[in-house]
Amino acid sequence: QVQLVESGGGLVQAGGSLRLSCAASGLTFSRYNMGWFRQGPGKERQFVASLSRSGGTTYYADSVKGRFTISRDGAKNTVYLQMNSLKPEDTAVYYCAVRVITITILTMECDYWGQGTQVTVSS
Repeated sequence: QVQLVESGGGLVQAGGSLRLSCAASGLTFSRYNMGWFRQGPGKERQFVASLSRSGGTTYYADSVKGRFTISRDGAKNTVYLQMNSLKPEDTAVYYCAVRVITITILTMECDYWGQGTQVTVSS
């Protein structure tokens, strides 16, 4: 049974930082491309960042470029999202997801999803 478990969300002031983690189990981690998505209040889910299974290719939404960094630790079957210089508009539920084929800024569907972790940025 595949499980993706996010953690690290919380309440932070604007300008602060958070690091989200997503621990994967029940799958061969190295076979999957990893991604982070978010859904803000009253908004549709949107792409945030992705990382290829080789670790060599990343994509970021324009709104987070230069502030967020996605990374993975194969030994721990974990993907991270380091979020710096957070803004109130970053407030959302953040989901990690995996897909065998590439995840890009146009991707809306993935093979597996986590349950989400809430990030709230106060002004």
